[in-house]
Amino acid sequence: MRLILLENSVPSAVEQALARLDSVEPQLCAFHEVYRTFAPIDPSLPLAGMPIAVKRGERKSHRESLMALGCVPIGLTTTPDGSTPWQTWGRNSRGVTRNPWNLDRTPGGSSAGSAVAVAAGVVPLATGVDGAGSIRIPAAWCGVLGLKTTSSERAAVGVFTRDPALLATYLGTAETSEPTAVWSPDLGFATVDDEQVEIAWRAAAPLRPRPVSLHLPDPADDWYANHCGPNPALDELFEHADLLLTPTTPGPPHGHDGPGPRINTALTWTFNLSGHPAISIPAGLDADGLPVGLQAVARHGREADLVAAARAVLNARPLPLVPNTT
Repeated sequence: MRLILLENSVPSAVEQALARLDSVEPQLCAFHEVYRTFAPIDPSLPLAGMPIAVKRGERKSHRESLMALGCVPIGLTTTPDGSTPWQTWGRNSRGVTRNPWNLDRTPGGSSAGSAVAVAAGVVPLATGVDGAGSIRIPAAWCGVLGLKTTSSERAAVGVFTRDPALLATYLGTAETSEPTAVWSPDLGFATVDDEQVEIAWRAAAPLRPRPVSLHLPDPADDWYANHCGPNPALDELFEHADLLLTPTTPGPPHGHDGPGPRINTALTWTFNLSGHPAISIPAGLDADGLPVGLQAVARHGREADLVAAARAVLNARPLPLVPNTT
């Protein structure tokens, strides 16, 4: 266990986060490592004393940028351990990371533990890395906000939260006017369950999206070849709209035995190659009571439009509360 210098008292929010962690962790297995002692905090910082969870193995600079805002990391969250051919859930020494909405289902991955830590109410903010949907998919399946930032590389950093205001503080963005939006249920190539489409489309209503006929190529070959760069079809689309809206995932969270033949990244990994920022916004619950995500994609550097989209959707459709996990 790595120790951080103890000085003065631990902020009450951190104590509450650790108490909640201790309560739910035996069931959920969201943390790889937990911290119990902490450095002093400057009370003048914008997020002074806010407990956060950090994805294991992510860039040190990302964690440090949040600590510079006053955040207090309380531990490292789980990621896949390499023992399976799919990368959709985490694991620690106690077992598989579980979805708090249904313990028999995956929370998604690879930022599994971070999504669970926010969904289960352990922390208000957790970090992640998104290489093909690794933030947006677990955000969708755990019923929280999951933001991937603009990046010139395939993988981008981002965060999970339930509060759009925290996204704005994290990004340092100001209020923006209501963005214009277009809608595609499948990007022109993906096979998406009707229920995912219906719930995401209904949640998108406050943004008044205009359906468009979009026919993007399946990016699988380019993703495996790490071919990143401009996407002419998306560049043209963003000349006429601020946001592209889609379902986040083609289907609901699968069981812990794996995804089967379904490609859960079908609607997300295009934007890792193009570098566009994107967010998954909670859209509602399916017939089995499992969360569904609405994905919003913006122009490069326009994360403020994603925050505005999250505000608009959640103002009209408040976040569902995760079932009690004790």
